Amino acid sequence: MALRARPLSSKQPSESDETLKIIQTDSSDDDEMKDLPKPPSSLPPASSAPATLRQRAISQTLASTANLANLLPTGTLLAFQLLTPIFTNNGVCDAATRPLTVILLLLLALSCFLFSFTDSFKTPDGRVFYGIATFKGLWLFDYADETGSAATLPDLSKYKFRFIDGVHAILSVLVFVSVALRDKNVVNCFYPQPAIEVQEVLDIVPIGIGFICSLLFVVFPTTRHGIGYPISHPK
Repeated sequence: MALRARPLSSKQPSESDETLKIIQTDSSDDDEMKDLPKPPSSLPPASSAPATLRQRAISQTLASTANLANLLPTGTLLAFQLLTPIFTNNGVCDAATRPLTVILLLLLALSCFLFSFTDSFKTPDGRVFYGIATFKGLWLFDYADETGSAATLPDLSKYKFRFIDGVHAILSVLVFVSVALRDKNVVNCFYPQPAIEVQEVLDIVPIGIGFICSLLFVVFPTTRHGIGYPISHPK
């Protein structure tokens, strides 16, 4: 009786063996990726540096304009900010609004000049008096000696007119001109389509005037606290 040969069964790979091979392959690939050199970090775009410098210049210009505004009387500056858009029709002037804008700017410049000669003081009883400096002393606006309180007033001869007051008055007018030339409504009113040379002058001259005036204000400070400025105590 012949015996039949038993066929050899080929061993099929199990799912666990295939999973193990995949894990080993992935780990070897990770090791190879670690050995590869890392790409250099992305550099910032070349245009970022000029953009940063441009933004810094704009910020400095706005800051300088704000500092110049601090040298002007508060009432004059407030009137300029409120009335300029109305008088200039938001920068679109015609034959009627352009002369009115000129008159407004002249009146505001005159107020800057006159307010530089004003001064104020606070008495010990809490009252505040305003006046204008003369060659003899301070002439008070709202003082009437009805209660016999003349003894509470300081020596008004200390507030008399000085040469430095005239210098500050001229500098205040120049500062106002500088601020007005930086206002877009005023510029668009008188120069709606300026030439290249005119635009360069409008960009450079106000900043130059403001810088020089600010420097002179620092070198020759004022001690007066007139209309639109903080109140001073008796000297």
